[in-house]
Amino acid sequence: MELARPVKRSSKHGEAAQGGPGGDHEGGPAQESAGLSVGVLDRDSGLVVVLAKRMERLGWTHRVLPSRTSAKAIAAMDFDAVVVDPDVLGARRWNWLKSLCAERPELGVIVCTGSSTVEERVLALRLGADDCLAKPCHPEELVARVEAVTMQARRSLPVSREPRWVGEVEIRPDQFQAFVGGRSLRLTRREYQLMGMLARSPGEVLARDEIYERLWGFRMDRSDRSVDVFVHKLRRKLEEASPGWRYIHTHFRYGYRLAAERLDAPEPELTPARRREPIAA
Repeated sequence: MELARPVKRSSKHGEAAQGGPGGDHEGGPAQESAGLSVGVLDRDSGLVVVLAKRMERLGWTHRVLPSRTSAKAIAAMDFDAVVVDPDVLGARRWNWLKSLCAERPELGVIVCTGSSTVEERVLALRLGADDCLAKPCHPEELVARVEAVTMQARRSLPVSREPRWVGEVEIRPDQFQAFVGGRSLRLTRREYQLMGMLARSPGEVLARDEIYERLWGFRMDRSDRSVDVFVHKLRRKLEEASPGWRYIHTHFRYGYRLAAERLDAPEPELTPARRREPIAA
């Protein structure tokens, strides 16, 4: 079954009319997400039909894709996001997902599947998916997660469109990307949102549940490891591109902090007030 085909738009997400990602917006999420284009790779006809009706009411274009569609073909389509049930892909599902996320890092990828373990959902996130949702699920929640992934005018993104530097890393809001020495880190949409949010609070420890609520728009379940997975992915990309620096610091069982520190920098000398005095016998 094929629904409305995605159409080319003169500006991504209606940026010209709405001030662009990171700009000022009037109205709520429905206005900010108007005009989205979504691909759906799923054989659950009941979910697909209801989801299609909801997207039509929001003014989104959408297309149901056959399971044989290659990742490269989807990456070439003008989608803002893709909803994927890996079960329809069979044994090739993880290579397919990895290929799709590598081809279009900025594409929003939402995995929605019923037969998955925690390990598989974590793997999907590590391969580049932006969100994972277990079936059975309510179509409204799935739509909300698509909105959360694709909306660029979120408070997690830098408000200013001017470049920002953190150590050797240049954050470019105008390109939704970060660079080291002119080379792109090829951040996914969610990784860039995370980087932008941490950069807005340099040196401040952000709690894991706060990060989750600001990026995903939902309360975090205790067992959810999404934040840890994305921090691990972002930290790895930063360290590979800028090996002489340490950027993301873990505060055990609480959260994370962004602070650029040279690995070869000498340890600061403690002042008398900061030295630990011996305990009197």
